[in-house]
Amino acid sequence: MTTATDTGYQSFLDLLSDFEAMNTHIQSVVARMATATLVQVKACTNSGGLAPFGFVDILPLVNILNGAGIATKHAVIYHCPYYRAQGGQNAIILDPQEGDIGIAVFASRDISAVKATQAQSNPGSRRLFDMADALYIGGLLNGVPNQFVRFSTDGIHLQSPTLIELDAPDIKLVAPTIELNGSTSIGITTAQLNINATATTWTGAIVNNGHHIDSTHTHGGIQPGGSNTNVPNV
Repeated sequence: MTTATDTGYQSFLDLLSDFEAMNTHIQSVVARMATATLVQVKACTNSGGLAPFGFVDILPLVNILNGAGIATKHAVIYHCPYYRAQGGQNAIILDPQEGDIGIAVFASRDISAVKATQAQSNPGSRRLFDMADALYIGGLLNGVPNQFVRFSTDGIHLQSPTLIELDAPDIKLVAPTIELNGSTSIGITTAQLNINATATTWTGAIVNNGHHIDSTHTHGGIQPGGSNTNVPNV
């Protein structure tokens, strides 16, 4: 009996019969077909700004084993398109960040020509099920976020550690009760403020140009009588 070193996916036991040899050949062909795997983001062309689609560099996390069980690490796959929830000019901008773990799927044909033209094209080469044709989906096995939209039985919670900004020609809030609670202050800057209410209740001091406008507001230099005061000097 001759001995042989393990080569590729083949081990010594795979040479014991024609069936095992053929089965090993089939398995080695199948093993070269990239389908989907877990990857880690190493770089991203976009970082949350208003921009067209972007690309990521990703590292497959599941190593390759040869017939002897010796592992080989993958190299980084560069310039892979990543998924964005978008329809027409409506989108959720949530760009991947370095260190993110997610899923990558691999096209059955070479997609390089479509990546370059964003149009129907012939395959860039004859490669099949190759890791070079990766598409990053993202969003698996990651940590606790500190900026998020959370949906639960209690409702929708929108949280940011820095700023939440609404920008539109018109913004309308409709609810039986609307509460504004600013622990430091609430500022309103507008050309005209209209308040339509059947009743208005104020708690605390109201100050306009340094003058208090509340239940303690008085005007000096007034003599008792039946006349009205002038327009308040505020």
